[in-house]
Amino acid sequence: MALSWLSLTNFRSYTAASLSPGAGLNVLTGENGAGKTNILEAVSFLSPGRGLRGAALIDVAQTSGPGSFAVAARIAGSDIGTGTIVTAPSRRVVRINGATASAQGLSEWLSLTWLTPAMDRLFLEGASERRRFLDRLVLAFEPTHAHHAARYEAAMRQRNRLLADDTPADPEWLSALEMQMAEHGNALSDARMRLLALLSPRLADQTEGPFARPAIAVTGWRESPNLAADLAKNRALDKAAGRTLIGPHRSDLSVQHVGKGQDAARCSTGEQKALLLNLILTHADVVAEHTQMRPILLLDEVAAHLDPVRRSALFERLEAAGGQVWMTGTEASLFSGILDGATRFVVEDGQVTA
Repeated sequence: MALSWLSLTNFRSYTAASLSPGAGLNVLTGENGAGKTNILEAVSFLSPGRGLRGAALIDVAQTSGPGSFAVAARIAGSDIGTGTIVTAPSRRVVRINGATASAQGLSEWLSLTWLTPAMDRLFLEGASERRRFLDRLVLAFEPTHAHHAARYEAAMRQRNRLLADDTPADPEWLSALEMQMAEHGNALSDARMRLLALLSPRLADQTEGPFARPAIAVTGWRESPNLAADLAKNRALDKAAGRTLIGPHRSDLSVQHVGKGQDAARCSTGEQKALLLNLILTHADVVAEHTQMRPILLLDEVAAHLDPVRRSALFERLEAAGGQVWMTGTEASLFSGILDGATRFVVEDGQVTA
């Protein structure tokens, strides 16, 4: 699974740019603010969701441009792309081989996993960020996960609006929404548990090495045998709270540092980064084994905060695993330890040079 061509039009700092990445390691270097992360973000939009920054569509269009943007790529001889149009800058358009498709349909063509400096606080922030991270990992195994998440959220929003209204809601309408939430909510929960069943044994089998070994679990809300009935019983409490208090949107991802027997939130910043990096790399290994397609990895500023030993271990692990990897850094010297070479790009003032 690898992009052989990427094009950006009116995206962030780029009026127009195109590049031909290699099938293995790709390194983008340039000064801070040159636009390196923008390229990784453009790649991340070739999957469902709001990209690695979680940005609104209208915010990624170039400020001096017409108000729309486009990202196009070629993978396995097929053309995929996404973007917006001037007359509807907040509505996403997806095309696969020239035909209009849904954003969820992109996950059938490629899977992406990323690590950004903002994720260094993943274990310290609220549960919502960890759920998004968990669901991104699930999506690599089960492309329909995005569909279930979208349908569940839509039904929950409608139910919350009905409960918030001063006029008593139609009980049958509420029941129908609660049935939808149960159907898609349990599908979300099941998929998360299937991911843990695949990933946990692989993590448990690891020996202690340069990267901290994580143990993972889903905590908080767990699957209910009758979620629809539970939601119906909870209407009064949900109305008073102004939100739905039970369901898969209340689950959390727990990560432990096995070597220290300590919750990741209590570990040092370096240990948290190592735990997260190990988790992402192990997930890519397991996906490759079970789907025969390794996810594309987007690693933003990944080498800057690693000591030389861990940096060397990272490059060795990436080279041994194979697959397409995109990495950014301010200095080319950070990537001098790559043994088998890499496709390298210099990013400067909205321009990308091979």
